Amino acid sequence: MRRSDREITDKSEIEAFVAEEQILRIAFYDNGDIYIVPVNYGYRYENDTYAFYFHGAKAGRKYELSKSNPVVGFEIDGKYRLLEHETACDYSAAFQSVVGTGRLQLVEDTEEKKIGLNALMKQTTQRSEWHYHDKMLENVAVYRIDVHQISCKAK
Repeated sequence: MRRSDREITDKSEIEAFVAEEQILRIAFYDNGDIYIVPVNYGYRYENDTYAFYFHGAKAGRKYELSKSNPVVGFEIDGKYRLLEHETACDYSAAFQSVVGTGRLQLVEDTEEKKIGLNALMKQTTQRSEWHYHDKMLENVAVYRIDVHQISCKAK
């Protein structure tokens, strides 16, 4: 990180930020192109390791890329606030962001699908226990990013 004075290394501060945001952007490499998609997410944080969950259809570009090229980048940002100044070039912004890399995989196990969907629902509703019909679990793709590298910074 170029600006080490903005780096956040406190693990509880990073998790607090991850816990309050709603959108995770995933960057896929697609035969020379970059494909970025925003998703709602949930997560597990165990033994200093993150696993991010999201869901989608069992078809389409995201689904195919998850199978063919599962190494991804990701980003979460928030706490944006404009910092005004008298001159245009001195305007700035306060923010916080997390960026990292990981390996994406489709979750096939029904019980882990429920864990992932519950994590996603907790992130958006604060309620962590939900019931899922078997047909819905069969038809939905649940994805997990096993995080390899993560960093956080703020201004």
